[in-house]
Amino acid sequence: MLDGTRKFSLIDDTNKEMKRILTTVYDALKEKGYNPINQIVGYLLSEDPTYITNHNNARSLIRRIDRDELMQELVQNYLND
Repeated sequence: MLDGTRKFSLIDDTNKEMKRILTTVYDALKEKGYNPINQIVGYLLSEDPTYITNHNNARSLIRRIDRDELMQELVQNYLND
């Protein structure tokens, strides 16, 4: 018999995955000597994947994130802090 109902949130899981990917991409860009913030912003504005290095599979990883969802989450977090 279960004492309670287990809940999970797809949104929370998605946000955690976006953060994990973004952190990995940031670290890869930094390791290669790039300014990670400038490169990620360039990618978000243009959707040009060449802003992101292939180092540590970063370019492939960032393309897994929906840009609109990521920008929405970034703005929401910025305004909530």
